[in-house]
Amino acid sequence: MKNIGIIGGNGYTGRELARILSVHPEVNITAMTSRQNAGTKVSDLQQNLKGYVDLEFTETIPDSADVDLVFTATPHGASMKQVPSLMEQGIRTVDLSGDYRFKDFRVYEKWYGFKHTDTDNIPEAVYGLPEFYRKDLVNAKLVANPGCYATSAILAITPLVSTGLVKGPIFVDGKSGTSGAGMNPSQRLHHPNCGESVIPYSIGTHRHTPEIEAVVKDVASNEADVFFVPHLVPIVRGILSTCYAELTGETEQKVLDDVYEKFYGREFFVKYTEEPSIRSVVASNHAEVSANASGKNAVTMCVLDNLVKGASGQAVQCMNIMLGFEETMGLRMPGLGV
Repeated sequence: MKNIGIIGGNGYTGRELARILSVHPEVNITAMTSRQNAGTKVSDLQQNLKGYVDLEFTETIPDSADVDLVFTATPHGASMKQVPSLMEQGIRTVDLSGDYRFKDFRVYEKWYGFKHTDTDNIPEAVYGLPEFYRKDLVNAKLVANPGCYATSAILAITPLVSTGLVKGPIFVDGKSGTSGAGMNPSQRLHHPNCGESVIPYSIGTHRHTPEIEAVVKDVASNEADVFFVPHLVPIVRGILSTCYAELTGETEQKVLDDVYEKFYGREFFVKYTEEPSIRSVVASNHAEVSANASGKNAVTMCVLDNLVKGASGQAVQCMNIMLGFEETMGLRMPGLGV
């Protein structure tokens, strides 16, 4: 059994980590931190964990927790203050913020607006998308868990870009449930404002844009010029990314089918399907991907649960690889379906 700590245990991603790990057969959660709730039982704040997690929140992870791996489920800019100490102690870490997703810290500073204070550990970070970086994750000391929108868009467009058939920019129309905005209430998330509406935001300026471009280029060995527009939709969980691209010439559907089947045919958590459905994947670590050719144009899609495959489930998938467990352990659960 391995001992696991969660820094930032009372946010949505921290809560989801605890839910998943509480039934994982090979780990024990030995510490969960929350400065505001230190001394409070986890199950008093997260009632779904009654009978599953018998811990109190602490301000920091105590030495008595004897952790083998830590998840940092903290806001952007906060993780880089926690990670150096963990690295010095030799504790393997999966960071769910954006602090280590870019190899060039200047890109991070431009898009996130924070000065990076831990550039020494950036080269250590492995991008935590197992479908593409599985071999690198085996010996990783630090994993940068991908963004939720980025995961969806990368899974949707990388196989297409790899063909070399894309001409010009790829337009990514992303739609996410309200849980993607975190726990803090805001005017935008107030139910009368978002309950019967679709709200575009961060048009062309969303911080997942350079993340998508960098990873697609790295995996597909081709440039991807991405124009990304996210939207808030009145559901709690789930992301749908619909991606539009012009092709260099007329392309038969079979060409795309073959390409996507080659990429994902052996993957347990990514399924190539004709009609992706958010309800098929909610509460699961699964993603569904589709690709449709229409003459000189292509439309690709990906759906996933932003809190699971888009965050905490993917982080556990990475943990499994890092600790030598079967990759799907603790995650073999279908989506709700309805």
